Amino acid sequence: MAEQNPSDKLTFLDELIATGLGTGLSPIAPGTTGSLLALIIYLIPGFQRNEIIIPAIVVFFVVGSYTAGRLEKVYGHDPSRVVIDEVVAMWISLLLLPKKFLLVIAAFVAFRLLDIVKPFPANYFDKKNGGVNIMLDDVVCGLYTNLILQIIYRWMI
Repeated sequence: MAEQNPSDKLTFLDELIATGLGTGLSPIAPGTTGSLLALIIYLIPGFQRNEIIIPAIVVFFVVGSYTAGRLEKVYGHDPSRVVIDEVVAMWISLLLLPKKFLLVIAAFVAFRLLDIVKPFPANYFDKKNGGVNIMLDDVVCGLYTNLILQIIYRWMI
């Protein structure tokens, strides 16, 4: 556990956001539970609309970077309880794709695999400290997932 500066005291809101409404506190596969939260939110009717999902990605990337950085100061490098990065990256995985069951499942599986493997440059960001880097390693995996699914979907139609 990292040494905490008194000015770094975490708030309930820091914890709530960074842990993806507490899904990051799951004792088993917190990143997967955070990704599932993202899917549940994505399945809300209309959430996939560009005017909703794109601002959500931007806002939660910025807020997630801040809160992830705050939790890292308390819990150490890229703590497993921080899953807001998985939430944002899961939404990126599904961006600009039709909301179809098989695509949603494929995005979830592909993103989780890529998040484990961490292909370059995700592995570069994963080694760095700071909230932005916590977010970026998963964002890269989300972008790769989206690119793969865009190609597959375009090939299939």
